[in-house]
Order: sequence, then C-alpha cells, then structure tokens
Amino acid sequence: MKNPRIALAGGLAVAVILQSCSGWVDPYTTQVILFAAINVILAVSLNLVMGETGQFSLCHAAFMALGAYTSALLTGKALPFLLPHCSWTGTSVASQLWFLPVLIAAGVVAAIAGFIVGGPSLRLRGDYLAMVTLGFGEIIRVLLQNTDAVGGARGMEGILPATNLFWVVGAAALTLYTMISLVRSTYGRGFHAVRDDEIAAAAMGINTTRFKVTAFVIGAFFAGVAGALYAHAVEFISPEGFNFLRSFEIIVMVILGGLGRPVGVAIAAVLITLLNEWLRDLSQYRMVVYALIIILFMILRPTERLAPYLRRLIPGVKKRPTPHGKS
Repeated sequence: MKNPRIALAGGLAVAVILQSCSGWVDPYTTQVILFAAINVILAVSLNLVMGETGQFSLCHAAFMALGAYTSALLTGKALPFLLPHCSWTGTSVASQLWFLPVLIAAGVVAAIAGFIVGGPSLRLRGDYLAMVTLGFGEIIRVLLQNTDAVGGARGMEGILPATNLFWVVGAAALTLYTMISLVRSTYGRGFHAVRDDEIAAAAMGINTTRFKVTAFVIGAFFAGVAGALYAHAVEFISPEGFNFLRSFEIIVMVILGGLGRPVGVAIAAVLITLLNEWLRDLSQYRMVVYALIIILFMILRPTERLAPYLRRLIPGVKKRPTPHGKS
C-alpha cells in the first residue's frame, strides 16, 4: 500500500472483472464475496474511529441499520413514486444508474446520525463513551422495531436486488483507499495525536473534539453505505440483524486485524466471514467453536513481541514507533 492510488485502480479493475464473470460463479460463492466485501467496509471504517482516533464505539451496527433502511425506503417507495415509468428490477439500467445516489443518500443519513450522537458523546472518554454509543445503538434498534412504516419487528422484505459484485468490491476498494489516504495526510496526524495522548494534543492547541467527531462522521458514512449494500444484497432486513452482537463482530475484526492497520483489518474481515461460512454445518456447536477459534486468533495473532523475528524473516519490515519514541 505504498501507492494507494494504484491499489484503488487495481481494486476497481478486480470489481469490473468479477462482475463480468459473475455469470460463471455460483450464487453461494457470490454471496460469500458480497458479505466479505461488506464486512471489509464496516471494519475499515470502524478502524478509523477505534484504531486511528482511539475511541471505543459500540454503535457501528446502528449506522449500518440507518443506511439499510434509508436505501430500502428510497428504492422501494420514493424512486418508484417519482419515476413510475422506469423499470425497477435491480438489474435494469435505471436501477443501476440510481443506485449510486441511493448509496450516497444512505451514507449521508448515517453520517448525520453520527454527527448528532458524536457531538455530545465524544467529549466523554473510555467506559462512558462505550456506554453512550451502546445506548444509541439500542435506541436505533428499538425505534426501528416499533415503527410500522419500516415494517416494525417484522422487518422489510422485497427490497430491490441492486447490489452486485461491482458495487461491493468497488466500494470496499474505495473505502480502503479513502481511509489510508486520510490517515497519511496532514489532517490525519491530528487523529494520531488524539489517539496517542489527547491531553497533550489539547495542550498543543488541537481541537480534539473536532477530530473525534470527524472520524465518527466519516466512519458512520461508510457504515451507512455498507448497510445499503447489505440490504439490497439479502433483500430482507430486520432490526434484530443490527443488534449489539453485530457491532461486537465488527469490533472483533478490527482488533484481530490490528488497530490502526487498515489492510490487516480488511484481511481479518475476510477471514472471519469465511470462518462463519466454514462453521455453518456445525449447527448448535457453531458459536462455541467460533468463540474458541476467535480466542486462539487473539492469542496467536502477530504482536510487537514478534517484530524482531519478522524483521529477520521478511526484508523491509520496519520498526513501528510508539507514542513514547520506543519501537
């Protein structure tokens, strides 16, 4: 990832190739790729909040839910009402042309929610911030569960099947490019200053709240886009699909991949998606085995203690400085 632009171009090229060859791929494999790419978007966007800014958020699934329901309402009710003569089949030209504005609208709604909750809550720290974000996620879930306009507890079905391999892989590549470019920019140094020592950053004149809210809003935007892609991939959504366990699963991806390492987080998101599919045949023992494997991953994952050995085995692995100047 020394040149993110080349990686972005490669990701978009892969998206085009996958979409052009989608007719040769069986539906199950296509669905696994869709879910893996969506999880990459969710994990990499949450990494901006947790890994780059150092804030602990438990409401990423709520932003995903807002994006999913917003896009479902737009494609299910708003667009057919405004453009009744267009063909809304998911694969039609009109459906694909209007899908990009729908994705952006879903992300904007989630970003607005992120600003609303992030403004007052990100002045808090540690456990207090975690409790506030957890409460916000539950508020969104309960509101959706008790709103008949979006199906309530029954959920929404018959959603336009507009998501394809091009959209999800392209969105994942764009998310990864955006996050890497952002944290490597001059503005991204502010995120790292807040993460390393918030008190020292504030003493140097950095508006720490502004940087935390910015990271929260950007992360919420991409979570909303991921929610829209998910809704139009599975064609059915319900509030229970965006509960606390979903947020916790995304957090596991971020921690397993390495806080502050977008590429590692993306790889972890793909691995956990595949792990869920491999364990599907275990029925009632699935969650037990899944939890044990996650614990083993956390224990055996590469850490700074392995860095000297990795530098001997892999040329080019450099020391990573810590906030106190040590490696």
